[in-house]
Amino acid sequence: MNECCSKDNNEKKKINYYIPFLLIPLVFVIYFFLERGVDYFVYEILKLDKSSHLTEAIRFFLYDTPKVFILLTVIVFVVGIIRSYFSPEKTRKALEGKPLFAGNIMAAGLGVLTPFCTCSAIPLFIGFVESGIPLGVTFSFLVAAPMINEVALVLLFGLFGWKTALLYASTGLLIAIVSGWVIGKLKVERFVEEWVYEIKAGDLQMDEQKISFIDRIQAGFTAVVDIVSKIWIYIIIGIAIGAAVHGYVPENFMASIMGKEAWWSVPIAVLIGVPLYSNAAGIIPILQALLEKGAALGSALAFMMSVIGLSLPEMIILRKIIKLPLIVIFISVVATGIMIVGFIFNWIY
Repeated sequence: MNECCSKDNNEKKKINYYIPFLLIPLVFVIYFFLERGVDYFVYEILKLDKSSHLTEAIRFFLYDTPKVFILLTVIVFVVGIIRSYFSPEKTRKALEGKPLFAGNIMAAGLGVLTPFCTCSAIPLFIGFVESGIPLGVTFSFLVAAPMINEVALVLLFGLFGWKTALLYASTGLLIAIVSGWVIGKLKVERFVEEWVYEIKAGDLQMDEQKISFIDRIQAGFTAVVDIVSKIWIYIIIGIAIGAAVHGYVPENFMASIMGKEAWWSVPIAVLIGVPLYSNAAGIIPILQALLEKGAALGSALAFMMSVIGLSLPEMIILRKIIKLPLIVIFISVVATGIMIVGFIFNWIY
């Protein structure tokens, strides 16, 4: 009976193995003809007025929703396979014994690839600290992981092009590296809760398992189901807000609030973004609409970075393992880095 069940599971894995290769041509066709299909549906079938604000909002929503979900599904599947090679335990071992600045660079890079969410902040933080990894290096990882994730990069690439995605990734990494380095230099170990140091690092170790490539394909499917099921509502809400901004906010209105001529636009964007909670999938459609209405790129990216990189749930969870002064230092250092990047972008663009 066990052999039968094992055979059935293997057959399922083989089926899953071939599904992506069967769907890839279909996805490309849908993506290529999506804009023309939406235009035909809105203007020819629904017969909506092209000059209407409502029509602009509806078209934005109908076009961006499938576009974002297609991009999201493809990239999460691919990155899900890549991430199957990077367990938190491997990440922890890779960072052990690294000097401060070199460790910051490596930690920020690994933060992009390692599976991470706010719910895993506590075990990762404890594991890093107990392994002797410097606190500043740990914070470089904590900054990079949520801010520079596959969702943010693929949506930026799909909606704004590779230059914007590359600039976001490089500046996000720079913020993570420098923020961690500064925190490390401040010697704030005394602000870590005492109970963290009392836990044995060995208690947190996980078994390393060798898995086949078919299993990694399955990991990609699992990642798609897990991530999309958790964030689809944020995508819909974000696109709906973006559609409303796109359709009803007057041209150049945002320039008076978040334009590069207003020096205070970057600090205001960060102050608004820090207490908010969203993820990349929810905030990027809003970012797109803000830019179309006259917001400066630096101000808009500063808003996005502050929402994603300094989310309120993460701060609440981190409060369980670090004291309030360190949370304030963490927010202040990262927010300052984000503002500097925002000013630079506004100056260049």
